[in-house]
Amino acid sequence: MPELPEVETTCRGIRTHIVGRRIIDVVVRQPRLRYPVPELTGPLLGTQIEAVDRRGKYLLIAVAGGHLLIHLGMSGSLRLVPSATPPGKHDHLDWVLNSGQSLRYTDPRRFGIVDWVEGDPLQHKLLCQLGPEPLDADFSVDYLFHQGSNRKIPIKSLIMDSHVVVGVGNIYANEALFMAGIHPVRSAGRISRKRYLQLTEAIKSVLAAAIRQGGTTLRDFVGGDGKPGYFKQSLQVYGRAGEPCLTCGSVLKELRLAQRSTVYCPQCQR
Repeated sequence: MPELPEVETTCRGIRTHIVGRRIIDVVVRQPRLRYPVPELTGPLLGTQIEAVDRRGKYLLIAVAGGHLLIHLGMSGSLRLVPSATPPGKHDHLDWVLNSGQSLRYTDPRRFGIVDWVEGDPLQHKLLCQLGPEPLDADFSVDYLFHQGSNRKIPIKSLIMDSHVVVGVGNIYANEALFMAGIHPVRSAGRISRKRYLQLTEAIKSVLAAAIRQGGTTLRDFVGGDGKPGYFKQSLQVYGRAGEPCLTCGSVLKELRLAQRSTVYCPQCQR
């Protein structure tokens, strides 16, 4: 699914094109996504887009009366198209702008979310329990070490828990653990503070690098400007099971952890 860097790429990609634009029509072709799409025409028609932000893997588009909350699900994307562009099979929503373009939501698997939020969007039930952003100062070695203390769960499960830290999805958890030299199934409570420092820095580094390069190109995702990301070219372990480690040459191994593919180097990660 689109992970934090892909969502951030989308956020930045559409922001410059839609902030200040007025919504002149709302077209809902498929009202049933993960949850039913609420009535949007009333609160949105004629409003001006004031801001586009991100919280975790959720996009927040602000207008005078509230916020659109959008999650891209497993395969969704947002892209700007000329308003006259005929919709495809999986183009479920359009927000038609006075610029002659439409912000188009596409979701082949229909597992995304589109909701309308009045008041503080960070108090929405999907956002209010989220942990800190991994690139913010609140996500520190002291914080992560405290979260992992005395816990027996695998360290990969800890850093993928959105209540602990948001947006560290499967791809980047694999990459960060490799960068930090930590085995993905090592118990969170059996890792020293020094190694937590390495992991905290690795998470920040790998996510920042992915954002700079436009996210990770997956089969179903392209960025908000229609261009694919390029971070896939830099992946060290994810998707490379059975291939040689780029650091030591050992064969990378794969296991399943919480139904997710977990690739690691048996020599570099302990």
